[in-house]
Amino acid sequence: MKYGRVYFLGIGGIGMSAEARYFLHEDRRVAGYDRTPSELTAELRREGAEVTYDESTDAIPAGFRSSDDTLVVYTPAIPEDHPQLRFFRDGGFEVVKRSRLLGAISEGKYVMAVAGTHGKTTTTTMAAWFNRVAGGGGSAFLGGISKNFGSNLVLGSGPRLVVEADEFDRSFLQLHPDAAVVTAADADHLDIYGTHEAVKEAFAQFVAQIKPGGALIVKRGVELDLRNPEISVYRYGYDGPCDFYADRIRVLDDGRYRFDLVFPDRRLEECTLGIPGRVNVENCVAAAALLWVAGFDERKLREAIASFSGVRRRFDFYVNEPGRVYMDDYAHHPNELRAAIGSLREMFPGRRLTVVFQPHLYTRTRDFCEEFASALSLADRVLLADLVRNLALNAWHAGPQDGAVHLRCTDAGECWRLTVQDTGCGIPAEALPHLTEPFYRVDKARARANGGSGVGLALCAQIAEAFGTQMTFASRVGEGTTVTILLQKEAEHEEAAQQQ
Repeated sequence: MKYGRVYFLGIGGIGMSAEARYFLHEDRRVAGYDRTPSELTAELRREGAEVTYDESTDAIPAGFRSSDDTLVVYTPAIPEDHPQLRFFRDGGFEVVKRSRLLGAISEGKYVMAVAGTHGKTTTTTMAAWFNRVAGGGGSAFLGGISKNFGSNLVLGSGPRLVVEADEFDRSFLQLHPDAAVVTAADADHLDIYGTHEAVKEAFAQFVAQIKPGGALIVKRGVELDLRNPEISVYRYGYDGPCDFYADRIRVLDDGRYRFDLVFPDRRLEECTLGIPGRVNVENCVAAAALLWVAGFDERKLREAIASFSGVRRRFDFYVNEPGRVYMDDYAHHPNELRAAIGSLREMFPGRRLTVVFQPHLYTRTRDFCEEFASALSLADRVLLADLVRNLALNAWHAGPQDGAVHLRCTDAGECWRLTVQDTGCGIPAEALPHLTEPFYRVDKARARANGGSGVGLALCAQIAEAFGTQMTFASRVGEGTTVTILLQKEAEHEEAAQQQ
C-alpha cells in the first residue's frame, strides 16, 4: 500500500478497530474518529493510534490532512453529511469502505470466510483458534473479542486468513474466499435489502465468488441458489446425516458438551468443547469443517476444541454455580434468541429463566416484532429495555438480590463511564459484564441515561424491583468517586427531575 497513514471514521467499531490494529502492526500511522470513548478506543490509543471524539474538521490531526499520504476508511454507520467525511471527500482523499479494505488485505491469502445471518462471530473465532493450534497458524479478522487471543485481530505466520464475512450493506461481496461457511440466510437487514429474496440473492452472489477449486460448507436446511459449478459443496449440522456433524452428544454436568466429530472420511472421537451451549456444538462442526478443507492435525484439533474459551458477549457465562447462573449473549435476531434460550433450557432443565433483552435497531424490531415476541415468550420472565439507537443504553444486570450495587465513575471525556465495583450480593464485581457499552452523560443536577430519555432508568427500576435492590440516583460525582445509586420508579424519577 502506498499510504503511510490511515484515518478511520468510526474507529471504535469492532471491524474497524481490527483493521486499525492491523495497520498499526504494519508500522503505519493510524488515527480516527468515534462518537464516544470505549474499551476498544482506549486500547487503540495505548497501542499508538490517535483517537478523537470531536467530529469537527479541526480535530483531524495535522499529519492526516494531506491526501498524498493518507487513506481514509469509513463504516456505513457514518452519515454522509458527517463533517470529517465531507472534508476528506472534498479534499480529494481516497475514501474507501471498511469492507473494500478488508478485501484488499485478503488478496494473495488463503481466505477462509464465515458468512451467515447468525453464528458468524463464534464460528470465525473458533476457526481462527483451530488454525492456531491444529492448522499451522495464520491470521484472522474477527467480529468480536476472542478470549483465547484477547483481541479481534489475529496475526500469525502462513497464508491462511480467517475472516468474518458480514452481509450488512453487502460487505461480504468484497471477498473472494477459497473456502466459505454459510451458517444461515434468514431475512435480516431488510432496511437495506428490502426482501428476504434479496438477502438470499446476495448470499448466492457471495457463493459465486468462491474461487475455482474451493469449497462451500453450508448448514443443512439453508437453501441457496448455487451458481458456482467449480467448487465442492458440503453440508453440516448439529447431528447427522450430512457431511459434517456431531454424534453421540452428551451434556456434561457443567453445561459443556462431549461428542464425536464426524467428517466425510473420519471420525474424531470424544471431543469436549471448551464452552457450553448446543448452538456452539453446531458452530464447532462448521469451524472444524473449514479446517478439514484446508488441512489439520487430528490430535491437535481435539486439543483446540477443548481449549477454546469463547468470545466476549457470545453465550458468555460469568456466573455458573448451583442455584445461580448469569450469562450474556449478543442474540439480536428472533432465531438467535430461540437458539440461545433453547440451549439454556437444555443445559438447565427446570430452572427459572429471566431474560433481559434490549432490541437492536428500530427497523429489525419493526420487521420482526411478532417473531421477537414469540421467541421471548420461551423465557419465564422478560425485562425489556428500550431499543438501541445510535448509542446503546445501559442495562442493569440481573444479579443483585439484596443490598446495593455500587458504581465507580471514571472520566471518559464528555461522558462518565460507570463500572460495577461491588454488587453486595456475593457475586464478584468482575463477574458482571456490561450488556452494552454503558456510557452515561452527567448533567449538573443529576446523572441520567444518555440522551436524557429516562428509559434506562425504567429498566433499572424493573430489575431493582425484581431482585429487591435499592439504589439512589447520584447528583454530580467526580472522577474516582464511589457512589451508591437508588433506582426510583420512572414516574418518581421524572417528578424528582422536574423539581430540580
